Amino acid sequence: MALLLAPVLAACDQNQGGEPVARAQIGDGVAEPANPNAVPGFGTAQSDEETSACRIVRFEGTSLTHCMAVPGVHRVVTDLAADNGTRYRSLKAMSNDRQAAGVAFAMNAGMFHEDGSPLGYFVERSARLEEVNTGNGQGDFYSKPNGIFYGTDDEWQVRTTPDFLENVRRRPGFGTQSGPMLVIAGDLHPDILPDGPERVIRNGVGMDRENRAHFVISNEPVSFGRLARYFRDELQVRNALYLDGEHAALWDPASGRLDQGAPIGPMVVVEKLAGAN
Repeated sequence: MALLLAPVLAACDQNQGGEPVARAQIGDGVAEPANPNAVPGFGTAQSDEETSACRIVRFEGTSLTHCMAVPGVHRVVTDLAADNGTRYRSLKAMSNDRQAAGVAFAMNAGMFHEDGSPLGYFVERSARLEEVNTGNGQGDFYSKPNGIFYGTDDEWQVRTTPDFLENVRRRPGFGTQSGPMLVIAGDLHPDILPDGPERVIRNGVGMDRENRAHFVISNEPVSFGRLARYFRDELQVRNALYLDGEHAALWDPASGRLDQGAPIGPMVVVEKLAGAN
């Protein structure tokens, strides 16, 4: 049975158990329509006094937005809900609870159930809200290996889920699980097609050798293969993790970009450190 990795499943209450799904190449599904809420052309600060952490690039003919978090300059945190427990479900709702001047950028940060709760591991402010999900099922999340983006203070990493379970003993300050991995130890995920027909707005995160976190969101529909190659070939990351497809969204206060569309779940916020250059 072929595994159709349709990103729309990310917002559904997916089966976390059951029989293992047959291994198939990622990107062999039916092409999805473009996300009408994605608007290219952002990444330039609105004033000379603001410098955006994001930039517009072109890779293999596709427009992407590349945002970078730098240790000592930024703090990475995850966010899911307001103080009263109400899940934000959008970057706009989350932005209403934050001072834009203190935010470098924010993105959706992983897949979720229909109610917005994380599908896999999720840590916020050192509190574990969801445990690691090692189940089998259909959808992008379950294309093994999936992985976890996590960190404490200015030490951030992307690991495959098995690597995380085997080697990480202390609970991090933040963490989010998603899938599939895009780049694993410098190589593309073995099931990713070079340029499959299933193309949607996608985003992901990867770590380079200098401990910088690279977040990328496409400004137009893109295949898994092309996005993964950008991480590997242009950003030269060792490990990169797919975050989501149809629900990919970015808030870049410096450029005025605030994507709105389908409800999302987990979010990652890159904050500016006070006094950092």
